[in-house]
Amino acid sequence: MFGYGMGYMGYGFGIDPAYLLLVVVSLVLGLATQAYINRTYKVWSKVPSDGETGADVARRMLNQNGASGVGIKSVAGTLTDHYDPRDNNLYLSSSNLSGGSVASVAVACHEAGHAIQRERGYIPMKIRHALVPVVNFSQNMWMLIFIIGVAMNLAGLTNLAIALFAFSVIFQLVTLPVEFDASRRAVAYIESSGMGEVNARGARRVLTAAALTYVAAALTSILQLLYLLSRTRGSRD
Repeated sequence: MFGYGMGYMGYGFGIDPAYLLLVVVSLVLGLATQAYINRTYKVWSKVPSDGETGADVARRMLNQNGASGVGIKSVAGTLTDHYDPRDNNLYLSSSNLSGGSVASVAVACHEAGHAIQRERGYIPMKIRHALVPVVNFSQNMWMLIFIIGVAMNLAGLTNLAIALFAFSVIFQLVTLPVEFDASRRAVAYIESSGMGEVNARGARRVLTAAALTYVAAALTSILQLLYLLSRTRGSRD
């Protein structure tokens, strides 16, 4: 993520305090939010739900929201849960698939929320999905183009690289409403399904902690883009 820094340090700026500050802020944000979600998830993974597993509640949520065709499968790892619109499956880690904790229900219902977004044509999710191939290309190419532009002192190439990086920022920003809405759907379903109040309270805390990781990622990307734009402008003055 920060590989461009070495290139810019050789772009006539020397050791840039602003760049070093950006690295520190980004690392602190990333580590702090990751530690918070891990800690919050751990706490609520020890609190039992109303006797149902994450997969059980997610299946009921899907069925009641017209998404009965969505599959639920297992995925290796911890907090690797996701919804894949390509095959229309929820992939839940074993602790959330078969676990009966408040945390497992919260995470499973959040992923079910994504499937329901797709079923109902949620616009931000459509935009996010459309951006995926563009972002995959830009993430693979912007750094190479940037290095070539710096090495050859070609402003056009460095500008193109920054434009490609900007797609990643847009993607991060579009991701925010998609994630927030999935969490909103999850908590709303848990509240309306007759599960105990502790389930809704725990779900809000777990999913709020998870949301902060996306906010931190978006903020970091914005800071990187602003840094690149400011240094490019500064090199022209």
